Amino acid sequence: MIRKLRTFALIASCLVVYSQAAFTQGVPSTVLQIDVENFVRYVEDISDPSKFATNPNVTPASVPKNFGAFIAIADIVAVNGQPAKGTFSTRGRVVNLRPAPNPGEAIADTNRNVEEDMRFEILNVDGTAVGTIVGLEVGGGPPPPGAPLAVTQGNNALVGGTGAFFGARGFFGQAVTSQSVPSRMASMAEDPANRRRNGGGKARMVLQVIPMELPQIVVNAGFPQIPLVMHLGDSSLLTAYNPASAGETLRLLATGLGPTKPGVDPGQPFPASTVAAVNSPVTVTVNGKSATVVAAAGVPGAVGRYYVDFQVPSDTAKGYASIQVNAAWIQGSAVGIPIQ
Repeated sequence: MIRKLRTFALIASCLVVYSQAAFTQGVPSTVLQIDVENFVRYVEDISDPSKFATNPNVTPASVPKNFGAFIAIADIVAVNGQPAKGTFSTRGRVVNLRPAPNPGEAIADTNRNVEEDMRFEILNVDGTAVGTIVGLEVGGGPPPPGAPLAVTQGNNALVGGTGAFFGARGFFGQAVTSQSVPSRMASMAEDPANRRRNGGGKARMVLQVIPMELPQIVVNAGFPQIPLVMHLGDSSLLTAYNPASAGETLRLLATGLGPTKPGVDPGQPFPASTVAAVNSPVTVTVNGKSATVVAAAGVPGAVGRYYVDFQVPSDTAKGYASIQVNAAWIQGSAVGIPIQ
């Protein structure tokens, strides 16, 4: 216990001197590939609200005409290939925009199919909330200039977020994969309680996310700019004269890892009496290889500063190794640490 208190006292003193001066440029974007299943679009094809969500069976619906309303629901099953949970939901109307419209379509200079608002409410596999990303869609037609190359359709803006994605913005669209299955059209008479049993489509949403703050390893503000990474055993800082060893457990200090459990009010320090564990997935890579993360939490008594304990992979080569910390699938910048 005394060693632990000394460790956090050293961290607190270092945070007075060290800063994020090396990362003052604009925040880059990160691509999130979100896979969804049991994707069903419930079409408002009945006029009597008392009949909404009453039929337990598969209840097909016709493709809605122009201006027709619908609500879509799907299960989030993975983010960037890592298992996840959550709900993807939308509400919108069909708006068939066409330069050369058929009867019933809308004449326009652009070629689009729907206008929607969307929510990606993402959870860890244990059900812990990570955060929500909100977007506005003008669906169908080609993606805009600068969209990720995997995107096949949609001109959609990310307009905000909560939790680990607080203040996020950017773009999203849909990509076709070998696993893609079109969403199922259902009548709003169908009971969505049976959505998983009745089945639906599979899709991949590609989000180009610009977070408000990147997860970053803290570095000193002077020269040379040394990452604030320490030996867990004696809390001494890593330097060229005090390198780490392959297989050793280290502690890095970071910013931008997002909410914790238990939480703290904005601008308030993390508690000294309780471990404020980061509630988003936190990973560390060493030379691009995943390291085992032992712990990730707020530094007791500090505001917006976190520690991450991780084990250097045993096969890490000697020399300077590149390390990165990632939170909620958002990737931070790389820094170098010496390995003996």
